[in-house]
Amino acid sequence: MQKINIGGIERFSLVDYPGQVAAVIFLQGCPWRCPFCYNTELQKIGQNGNHDWNVIFEFLQKRTKALDAVVFSGGEPLVQDSLEEKIKEVKALGYKIGLHTGGYRPEHLKKILPLLDWVGFDIKAPFVEENYQKAVGGANHLNKAQESLQLLLESGINFECRTTCDPRILSVEDIYAIAGELKKRGVKSYHLQKYRPVPSDPLTQDWQCEQFFNNPELTAYLQQSFEDFDLRK
Repeated sequence: MQKINIGGIERFSLVDYPGQVAAVIFLQGCPWRCPFCYNTELQKIGQNGNHDWNVIFEFLQKRTKALDAVVFSGGEPLVQDSLEEKIKEVKALGYKIGLHTGGYRPEHLKKILPLLDWVGFDIKAPFVEENYQKAVGGANHLNKAQESLQLLLESGINFECRTTCDPRILSVEDIYAIAGELKKRGVKSYHLQKYRPVPSDPLTQDWQCEQFFNNPELTAYLQQSFEDFDLRK
């Protein structure tokens, strides 16, 4: 049995897997340093987590009648080599399986895709290397994100794309660019998430965060472009 590093667990969630009551397992480790990240304590790869898998699995065994799904989140879940093994264990209990990812390690995503029921895929910035590097804190992993997105599109799995609208790194024009690219590739579900200033950001004001949501032309364009779209505040 392979070890998995777990940084936290949300035992009851109505927002992390659309339409399902879910538990969320936050896995330790992420290669990216997105400036809007609220889970910075989960970023260090290889660090031992604060939770024991056996304890969590026992909890899941007892909650099969109360929960519909288990979501593996992070950090970046695809960092964990044992992810496939743990998903299989949970899926054997009868749960639907969700994944939150930015698309790191597409070769790992490809292995676990047949086990997944839904994916929340984070699009950090327009698909331009300079933009993506800035949004993920310097790593040049745009090709990985694009390859993972293509795997999702080809898989037939239910998934959504979403972007956190951090005004320090994104503009309204950037959202048009992202949406246009996603629409062209065949994405059906896209959502904008409001940025809430992290503790290290004392300068960004609420009106700057709201500019993406108080733009009727942008909202109309996104509603016309995607079968499933909403603004998440």
